[in-house]
Amino acid sequence: MSRAVVIVDYGMGNVMSVRRGLDHCGAETRLTDRADEIVAAERLVLPGVGAFADCMRALESRGLVDPLKAFVATGRPFLGICVGMQILLEIGEEFGGYGGLGLIAGRVSEIDRQCADGSPRKIPHIGWTPIAPPASAGDDRWNGSILDGSAPGTAFYFVHSFTAVPSDPADVLAVADYAGAAITAAVQRDNITGVQFHPEKSGAAGLALLARLLAIPRKDGKL
Repeated sequence: MSRAVVIVDYGMGNVMSVRRGLDHCGAETRLTDRADEIVAAERLVLPGVGAFADCMRALESRGLVDPLKAFVATGRPFLGICVGMQILLEIGEEFGGYGGLGLIAGRVSEIDRQCADGSPRKIPHIGWTPIAPPASAGDDRWNGSILDGSAPGTAFYFVHSFTAVPSDPADVLAVADYAGAAITAAVQRDNITGVQFHPEKSGAAGLALLARLLAIPRKDGKL
């Protein structure tokens, strides 16, 4: 089984903490912003922090949008983390709207700043929050995914003000409740997975998720 993982280093992610987490799980990691290395990767991780538009501009300025899409077309495992997950969608509404990678249909919208009872909801959402499969999904929703083996109710560490809203509910892999607000905690479409939380900051649960990335087979069944 190949344990080679390429981490996209485009100036907008906690690449060293992500790398340390993967290295702890036995991965052979490489940091790069080279298009050829991205397309040829066995497994690819796209971190992201800050604003949606800033992350997209950083990818665009390095000519990495098409290589990322070319990698996804190979069927090999792809993981987006935090804003690296959000930019998988079509539009980010922060600062008026900015186009994303469009790999998953949908938008990224601000978490409602008001609770149902009219009280203010603290933004950003920071801290440990349990996740679960969507209520509309069966108990087997996580089978074969990066969350396979995680128990519903497992807590992960979040830091964000916006949440992904996929057009197709089937693309939602996990959800979380933040003071009554529904949060998309993870998305999945084919070989693409994205997590809103930071697995590299989520202790044993996060390391288990990163280890699972190393075991997910490609579309062709190869590891």
